[in-house]
Order: sequence, then C-alpha cells, then structure tokens
Amino acid sequence: MQDKLTLMIPGPTPVPERVLKALSQHPIGHRSPEFQGITKRTNELLKWLHQTSQDVLTIAGSGTAAMEAAIINTLSKGDKVICGENGKFGERWVKVAQSFGLEVEVIKAEWGNPLDPEQFRKALEADAEIRAVIVTHSETSTGVINDLKSISNHVQKHKNALIIADCVTSLGACNVPMDEWGIDVIASGSQKGYMMPPGLSFVAMSEKAWEANKRSNLPKFYLDLSSYQKTISKDSTPFTPSVNLYFALEASLTMMQEEGLEVIFKRHERHKKATQAGIKGMGLNLFAAEGHGSPSITAVAPQDIDAEKIRKIVKTKFDILLAGGQDHLKGKVFRIGHLGFVNDRDIITAIAAIESSLESLNLLKKPIGSGIAAASKELN
Repeated sequence: MQDKLTLMIPGPTPVPERVLKALSQHPIGHRSPEFQGITKRTNELLKWLHQTSQDVLTIAGSGTAAMEAAIINTLSKGDKVICGENGKFGERWVKVAQSFGLEVEVIKAEWGNPLDPEQFRKALEADAEIRAVIVTHSETSTGVINDLKSISNHVQKHKNALIIADCVTSLGACNVPMDEWGIDVIASGSQKGYMMPPGLSFVAMSEKAWEANKRSNLPKFYLDLSSYQKTISKDSTPFTPSVNLYFALEASLTMMQEEGLEVIFKRHERHKKATQAGIKGMGLNLFAAEGHGSPSITAVAPQDIDAEKIRKIVKTKFDILLAGGQDHLKGKVFRIGHLGFVNDRDIITAIAAIESSLESLNLLKKPIGSGIAAASKELN
C-alpha cells in the first residue's frame, strides 16, 4: 500500500488534519482587515506560547532565518560573542556569527554531552566586553537538551551580554518561559513543535534586545526586525507574508492552547521516557548522555550495527521515516522525532518497527517484544 508514510523525524513533523484544512483555504488579501485580524490573533497566541509580554515577529523563512535575524539585529561588526557548540546547529551559529565579522569564542562539549553552564559563567566573568551568548537549547543533531535556564541566569549577571537562544526544537515541546528566564532573543520554526509545514520562523526579543537593536550596524534588509516591529503594531507585515501558512498557524496555536502548555510539556516528557525505555529494552544504546535527552528527539547509537541499514528497513517495511546521523555521526546513529502532533500509538509503532527490523537482520539483542514492553510500561 502506498502513501502511508509516517514521519518520526525531528522536522518536518506530522501535521494535524485541522491544520491541513486551514492551510487549504483560498488565500485572502494580506492587507485586508480579515488578514489583520489573523495577524493580531496569532501574535497573541505566540506571546502565550513564548510566555512573554513581548511581540513575537513572524518571518517567511526557516529557523536559520530566525537565528540569523536574531544575530544581525542585536550585534555589530567586531562584537565579542560566545557560541555554545555541542552539535551541528551549534556549529552553524559559529559560522553565521563569523560570517558577519563577529569575534567568536567557542565553548564546546563533545557531541552527545550537554554544554557546561559553569564554563559560560567563567567566560562571562573574565570578559566584560562580551555582547552576546548564542546557545542551542535542544540540539537536534544529537538529541541533547542544554541547560538554557542556568546559562541565561549567568548572562543576566553580565553587564553587556544578551542571550540568544535557538529554541527551534524545544519551543512547544518543553517549558521555555522567556520572561521568567530572562531570555533576550528566542528563535523557532514552524515545522517542529508548531505542528505545521516548513515556511515560517519566529523571533521574540526582550526590551534589552531592542535597545541593542538601536546600536546594531550589521547589514540587513528583509530580516530587519525593526520593520517587522513597526508593522506588527498595526497588525500587519512589512513584506508579503505566507498567507496560507498564517491560516495554519492560527489553527495549530489554537489546538495547542486548547491542550494547554503543561499538558503539552508532560506529553513530550512522557513520550521521551517511553522512547528511551523502548530503545534500551531492545538492547540498543542512547547517544545523549544519561539524563540529558531532549523531549523532542531521541538519538540512538546501535553499536556494531549500521544505523543507515536500520533506517532503510524501517522505511521499506513499515513506511516510517527515521532521521539519520549528521556529519561524522552518519551511519553511527539514527534519530527518532517525538515532538508536535505525536501520540502514544506513534511511539509504540515506531518502537515495534525498529524491533522487528532488528529481528529481520538477526541483530536483536533481547527477546522480541522487550522494547515494546518497556515503552508500554512508561505509557501506562
């Protein structure tokens, strides 16, 4: 049977029928009163999701666009910044910062391990000229969650520094209270916890970040957030928006509000625990350090087994798409996405498919059903 693909990757994620129906509506004029109403409502819902009193700016672009916008709208050429790097996306923000002429200090952790907040504290205390700390909250490439709250706390004690957070795979999956944690800039993307197709990204900035924006001299035009800030006060956008994606955004955020933040966070934590238990139950190893797994992604390191072979059989036999390893992890890990529109059935199905695939390869280390039993116990 064709066309039964199930996405169990960390993005794009499954899209609810309610959101797809909203997406399929006929477009309307983006300068019309009707669209202004959608812009106003979605901004309020985005503020609820970010747990902030600040406006949340919507850009037609990916999460990388949001992160680039965060950097170029708050910093100036030659500014000193600290970038946390413990995966593919931490590496990316180092490259972006360097491409704009920033002086970058890198704080690293081995892929699979979390960043150490104490290293940030020491670096900040040693240099009063640091202008920003750039951190990936949930490192999509490794399935590691970093301690954003503690790092942000250290940044708040610094005279000049902002904290810029990549929350692309954490927002909508775990608690990220922007105002309470004192986060200056949060960037995210529509194809993750928002339960939408790719195409929109979001940037929220604190008052301190907007003050920094006045000093910023890095080149920008389409990603000039001051133009978005001016138009959002009129429930509008500076450029032609992705009209139908706004329809989807309102539908998805309404669904999230109906479920409630605490319930959403508990669901993701529960699915993380069930996935981890299922993987361990069938005799495979987790890649992320114990206790530091993301609620959005579980990375699996099947020792002495080609991870790509497992992915291929799961896709061929069960039409379930798992994510592969990136860069030096290709063939060494596979990743299971469990964020957004995912339920208990999806978790059980994915674990069963992996377990069955291993058995067909004669590589299953535990009796068949051990993984399912362990995952089911966490879901009961």
